Amino acid sequence: MWKLVNGKLQQTSDTDRVKFRTNISKEILNDLNKLAEENDTHTNYLLESGLLHVLKLDVIAFNKDLRPKDRVQYKTTYDKELLEEIKKKAKDHNIFINDLIEHSVQFINIEESKSRNYRYRIEK
Repeated sequence: MWKLVNGKLQQTSDTDRVKFRTNISKEILNDLNKLAEENDTHTNYLLESGLLHVLKLDVIAFNKDLRPKDRVQYKTTYDKELLEEIKKKAKDHNIFINDLIEHSVQFINIEESKSRNYRYRIEK
């Protein structure tokens, strides 16, 4: 992101985002990458959209026996507050974070996802 300081633009890191590494289904990841490309966004922005919806759910219907077998490591950044809430939700429902992330894919709303250019925004 960029900040306007004394009339000049300075590039800076977004301190509201944190790095996070997890394992996610390769098939799901490939589908999300394709969807992100088609909609001018990033995969993690799509995931954040789905995760925001999952936070609103009282009950999470997740079958642990249906976990994908094609998981690969996925490193990205998430909004710090969202990630903390997701960690708490996963703990409260006794499921792993990567399971919750994969479950959230069905709730992605492309219209609510941030644009690819969001990371280049200018803040004052």
